[in-house]
Amino acid sequence: MRITRGLWAALAAQRGHLFPWVPVVLSIGIGMYFALKWEPDWPHYLILGGLALTCGACATRAGIVLGPVFWLCALVPAGTVLAGARAQMQAAPVLEFRYYGPVEGRIVGIDRSASDAVRLVLDRVRLDDVATHRTPDRVRVALHGQQGYAPLDPGRRVMMTAHLGPPGGPVEPGGFDFQRHAWFLKLGAVGYTRTPVLLATEDRHGAWVAAARRALSQRVQAALPGERGAFAAVIMTGDRAGISRETLEALRDTNLAHLLAISGLHMGLLAGFVFSSLRLGFAAVPYLGLRLPAKKLSAGLALLVAAGYLALSGGNVATERAFVMVGVMLVAVMLNRRALSLRSVAVAALIVLGLRPEALLSPGFQMSFAATAALVAVFGLIRDQDWQPRAKWLRPVLAVVVSSSVAGFATAPVGAAHFNQIAHYGLIANLVSVPLMGVMVMPAAVVAALSMPLGLEAWPLWVMGLGLQWVLTVAHGVAAWEGATGAILAPDWRVLPLLALGGLVVMLWQGRARFAGLLPMLAAGLLWLQTERPPILIADSGALVGVMTPQGRALSAARGAGFVADIWLENDGNGLVQASAAELWTGPVPLGQGAYLIPVKGKRAVEAASCDIADIIVTNVPEAPKLPCRVITPRALRETGALAIWPGAEGPQILSARDLAGARLWNGGAKPLKPLRFAAVVPRQTAGQ
Repeated sequence: MRITRGLWAALAAQRGHLFPWVPVVLSIGIGMYFALKWEPDWPHYLILGGLALTCGACATRAGIVLGPVFWLCALVPAGTVLAGARAQMQAAPVLEFRYYGPVEGRIVGIDRSASDAVRLVLDRVRLDDVATHRTPDRVRVALHGQQGYAPLDPGRRVMMTAHLGPPGGPVEPGGFDFQRHAWFLKLGAVGYTRTPVLLATEDRHGAWVAAARRALSQRVQAALPGERGAFAAVIMTGDRAGISRETLEALRDTNLAHLLAISGLHMGLLAGFVFSSLRLGFAAVPYLGLRLPAKKLSAGLALLVAAGYLALSGGNVATERAFVMVGVMLVAVMLNRRALSLRSVAVAALIVLGLRPEALLSPGFQMSFAATAALVAVFGLIRDQDWQPRAKWLRPVLAVVVSSSVAGFATAPVGAAHFNQIAHYGLIANLVSVPLMGVMVMPAAVVAALSMPLGLEAWPLWVMGLGLQWVLTVAHGVAAWEGATGAILAPDWRVLPLLALGGLVVMLWQGRARFAGLLPMLAAGLLWLQTERPPILIADSGALVGVMTPQGRALSAARGAGFVADIWLENDGNGLVQASAAELWTGPVPLGQGAYLIPVKGKRAVEAASCDIADIIVTNVPEAPKLPCRVITPRALRETGALAIWPGAEGPQILSARDLAGARLWNGGAKPLKPLRFAAVVPRQTAGQ
């Protein structure tokens, strides 16, 4: 009875504050879907859907104590069904083999790779001698070498000779799964070309918004040459093709890379500037200001401007998420509701998860909502406790310091877990850069966009360039400081869920019990400190082996498989680069009980390899000769993915990427569900018919 009374009292105290938990519980179901090692079938979805509907119906009739319990039982399976339905809807052909030959398609996206190469995303793809039903919906091609590019404008059909292959899996067991990421983008093949890109036709086919975006980007960069223009183009259109790798690294090293993503900051500054300007405009005309609902009209017009910004910026996931959050805030203003509240953050999260449940796994979603929820909670506490300074001139200063600090602390663990790096002076860089984005850069961008039809954008862009030049100067200057960045060990997969749970309890629960959320956060920190990296890693191509040593991970090759090497070394958190890691390599790798592993590259080296000194041979040769010892080839690794090995007294323990990922839609281990078909009911014929 005491337990029941205590539960009733605890839940009664949460009345009116439980709605923000809805996206949290829904996220649990979404996370459960992605954690499965097998793909659900129709019976599973029918059972989960029925359970969700039944529990939801019971929740509407239950009381204070049982109602939240029933909603919990309804939302978890609903999240699993939602994620599964989204995965099935994104089903598209994936290239199952290595392809070299003609590629033709329409440009729908242009960006840059980590190696600073221009990349094209093509749809309406044609591949030579590949059936239509096996041709990917979209492919991504990196342009290498001096090619003399054709006009690369969205909507144009281009052709080239390219190397293509299926999207790669995790570079190590439990690592980032690019196959899953590509599945939800309908990206069925990735590759590169060293041949010139040619126009298949002079005409543009659709993609008029992308073409307008590209034209605006080129006009901005023509008015502001150099890095300032490229930065301005990113902010106004989302076009990152002009940003150099050096600038990207400087922004990342100073925790200013979020300024390149059209996210909550840009969308909020834009909507806030438009809303404030319109309200001042209405107030300046008393005849209109006194007769019209100026505040609601300003919010509605600001929402339209934000929607236009969403379309013009390319409408990527981060921008969609930012638009939803700003839209919820502006709609709340129009409905006379509090714009900045945890309820509005919860509504935005529900909309984003409803449209793209896979966003839950992205660092952008996690960092965005972590920062937003923390800011709303902290500023709500400041408002409720009336902690504002009496001097009015101190209030904006305090707002900048508090917002930068809170957002930085909220996102730092997520960023460190995903990117294995922490910017030690990121708070300083943000404090001296972000305010300028609000008072100079974004207002000038709005004025420049409005002035372009009249050809008067030069002066607003010049003002915008001054602000961006300051940001770039800060980024390069702070990044050059000694110890500007630090490498962080990749945590155990349980760390981020525990941190999120603890932080949500602290922010959302009412009463002193909220401090219980510090316990899972402490457990996450301890678990992170105790994380151990795999002693031996084998790339899924067979071209690279990494062995952990007291000085760091030793790599079997100083060149080749550079992307894999960089990820391994970043996850180790020791700051090594591939060339220096290769110098640590000493020879055969002991596996325990006198067994050894050796990497061998090239067909002749494999033929000359001896099993007298190795029990396991790892090679990049697809067809290796039969040897008395075990030979791990790319063909075998295609089935297992990357490998992690733990030497032991009883022999080595081997864990593959497929062991952790399971047989899922995106890695070819399962097939999309076919539509349910019900047999037609045929009436029985009676005697005499």
